[in-house]
Order: sequence, then C-alpha cells, then structure tokens
Amino acid sequence: MNLRVFASVRDRRKGFLVAGGAVFPCALGRSGIGTLKREGDGHTPRAELPLRRVLYRADRIGRPLSLLPLRRIAPRDAWCDDRTDRRYNRLIDRPPGEAEERLTREDHLYDVIVELGWNDAPIVRGRGSAIFWHLARPGLTPTAGCVAVERHVFAKVLPRLARRCVMLVR
Repeated sequence: MNLRVFASVRDRRKGFLVAGGAVFPCALGRSGIGTLKREGDGHTPRAELPLRRVLYRADRIGRPLSLLPLRRIAPRDAWCDDRTDRRYNRLIDRPPGEAEERLTREDHLYDVIVELGWNDAPIVRGRGSAIFWHLARPGLTPTAGCVAVERHVFAKVLPRLARRCVMLVR
C-alpha cells in the first residue's frame, strides 16, 4: 500500500493522507505543497517520497509495529540542516544544546517519525532537509515542511505498510 497526500482546497497548510481506503486529516508545511523546495521555505515537497525508516522515542512510546526498519532515538540524535556541513540532511550525533534539528524534543511531535526520502539520493545542499512524517500539534497547525498526523493514525497505518512503501505528495 502506498500513501497519498494532497492539500485541502480551503487551507493549503492542511491536507489529507490517504492510506488504502481510509482518509485522515494531516498538517502540511506553512507554505503548503511546493515544487521547487529550498531549505527553510516551509514547503512540503511535491514528490514521491520513499519511507526510509521509523525513528521513535522508546522513553515515551512502545516499539511501533512496522515492517519498516526501526531505530530508537538517542538523546544526542539530531538532523543536520546546516547546508555548509558535509553531513547535511543526515542523522548525526550532537551534544545537547548545539543548533540542529534535535530529535529529542520537549513536545511530542517527534515521539514517532518516519524518515522520508527527500534530497538524499544524491544530497544537494540547500534543497531541503529533515522532511519527516511525524506527529501533529493540536489543531493540525502547519509544519516547517513535513507531513504530520494525529497519534492514532500511526497506530492504524504503520503496521500495514510494506518495506518499499512511498508517500506520494500531490
């Protein structure tokens, strides 16, 4: 089963995630869906995004049921969004407090994350980093460019996804 995501006609920052015959509301980037993605532009990229792996906070939730590769989020895990760094758009080890996209957040947005294959084959600096499918804020407020859903959606959808699943953002 592949996933499809499309924007709402009423608010481009909100949309719908279609999984099989089920449709779930989702949050999109603050600039909606965009074709020409750049670092920090707030667009969710219009693309076919492979689901790479599931990252999760073992200190907050149990091991998710999924056929996708799983990895616990460690306290020093961060995602490099510095376009001048040779590790741009990769999971890195970072001491707490250094400016990167920290995966151990105080809020619950990153309790479960699906890493989406954006700008990773090959990596082009400045084309956008840290495009995830993660948990949504209350009210499905916009993301920085990710796709976000309510917690119950992950519980329903993750166990049904095959290893080669993709998210089609249109």
